[in-house]
Amino acid sequence: MSEVKLEVGGRRYTVSVADGQEDNLRGLAATVDAKLAGMGKNVSSNEAKNLLFAAILLADELEDAKKKLAAPAAPPPPPPAPEIDTHAVADKLEGLAVALENAASRLEGAPQGS
Repeated sequence: MSEVKLEVGGRRYTVSVADGQEDNLRGLAATVDAKLAGMGKNVSSNEAKNLLFAAILLADELEDAKKKLAAPAAPPPPPPAPEIDTHAVADKLEGLAVALENAASRLEGAPQGS
């Protein structure tokens, strides 16, 4: 175990930490210190209360981050519908109608039973 000296909210603390975790602890303490600083000067004369509020704010941010990670990703938007050339479709349908009429005329004029 190592001892690390920290400063949070203008006060110094000595904390024991597992070997190799010193820098991580310093970073976490800096996050708490920044959250306290963001709360403004003299939010409360009660140091423990200020630390509690900072911890609650950080826990709230952590909870929001967890929810964002757990939320399913929004499905991608559907691809845009292809543009249809209505004139070309109408021309093809007209050609098909003429072909069907010609086939029907030939069938009507064909001799029965052949």
